[in-house]
Amino acid sequence: MLKFAAAENFNNDILRGLLRKIPELDIVRIQDTEFSGATDLEVLDWAAQENRVLLTHDVQTITKYAYERMRSNLPMPGVFEVSRSIPIGQVIEDLLLSL
Repeated sequence: MLKFAAAENFNNDILRGLLRKIPELDIVRIQDTEFSGATDLEVLDWAAQENRVLLTHDVQTITKYAYERMRSNLPMPGVFEVSRSIPIGQVIEDLLLSL
């Protein structure tokens, strides 16, 4: 099963919904780690070291940095960039399909 890291900007209602559906789901919120307040590059590096797919609403920088990691042949478990305009229930169901 995939392991996730939720960026500090990620909607906690989505996380709660995912955990209601699959209580044993392995999700770590960045703000609950020593990487709270870290740069995007540091968060992506930590997520890669932990083999976690990053969940984010950040459309400005995360994707760019993720592609840079891939071009540099650095580990990149993945990023799910979730639009804030999609209904929460749909996001939860879509993420559950990735498992």
